[in-house]
Order: sequence, then C-alpha cells, then structure tokens
Amino acid sequence: MRFMMLMIPGGYEKAAPDTTPPADAVEKMMKYNRDLQEAGVLIALDGLHPLSSGARVSFAKGKPIVTDGPHVETKEVLGGYWMINVKSKEEAIEWAKKCPASANETIEIRRVFEMDDFPQDVKDAAGNYEDLQEKLKH
Repeated sequence: MRFMMLMIPGGYEKAAPDTTPPADAVEKMMKYNRDLQEAGVLIALDGLHPLSSGARVSFAKGKPIVTDGPHVETKEVLGGYWMINVKSKEEAIEWAKKCPASANETIEIRRVFEMDDFPQDVKDAAGNYEDLQEKLKH
C-alpha cells in the first residue's frame, strides 16, 4: 500500500518566500530520509517552498482565478511530503512517529488510491491511467 505522509509545519502559512529550514533540522531529517530509503519503503520525497511564493487557481463560476500567496484564510499548509510503500496504515504511522519533527509540526497520513480500490465503472472511466503511471516511472 502506498501512503503519503504530509508535513504540516505550524506557522509556515506566514513564512516569507525565502524562508528555509535550519541546517541542523535538515541534517536530522536527512537521517530519517535515509532510514526510510534503507528500509526500502521510500518512493519519493520533497520539501515545498512557503505559501507566500506560491499561487492558487480556483474555479468559481467555472473560470480559473489566480491568487498569489500568501492566502490569509489558510491555517495549515504543506511543508513537504514523503511517498512510502508499506504493508499497512499502522506501519505508515510507525514511520511517521520516527520523524524528527519539531513541536509545531504535524504529519498527516493519507493512503493513495490504487486502481483495485475502484468499482469497474471508475476503472473504465480512468482508461489508460495505469499506462500513464508506468510511463512516468521512466
């Protein structure tokens, strides 16, 4: 089963565009990332720039509307993610518990949909989705 572990750092919604994590925190996180890799469960990972350097595209009334960050109504933002492949939600939780996160950080764990999770009509509507996924790996 694939799970995405989403890092939600408190206060990141107000961070300046050039904000970066301190080196000591990155060093601890890289050890954790290596542990995930050495265990054979890590698929992908990335950190995200602050919300203030991003944009949102909403579709009110069916037309795209672009709003540059920051977004004052936002209370929680993503700081990064890990994609892992483990046997269960419980195993994903165990990995999240090992993260060297600080007191203001939360990790949300979300299972990734697999084609087998869907009824046949949804599989039919998705057409060649699995072929697209396979091409992305190369």
